Amino acid sequence: MDTYTILRQIADSWMLIAMFAFFVGVILFVLRPGSTKTYRDVADIPFRHEDKPAPKGGRPEEA
Repeated sequence: MDTYTILRQIADSWMLIAMFAFFVGVILFVLRPGSTKTYRDVADIPFRHEDKPAPKGGRPEEA
């Protein structure tokens, strides 16, 4: 067998399995318990300064 055939067989079988396992791992990581608060905070970023513009420094001034 030449190198191309060997690499092609590896890519067709083992890399497909590895990419599918990675995909499932990412999905499980995102849906893990306790991550809801993190993703809810990230989802609310566009609405943080809805009433007034953000301060020039990027962080709200402490009183």
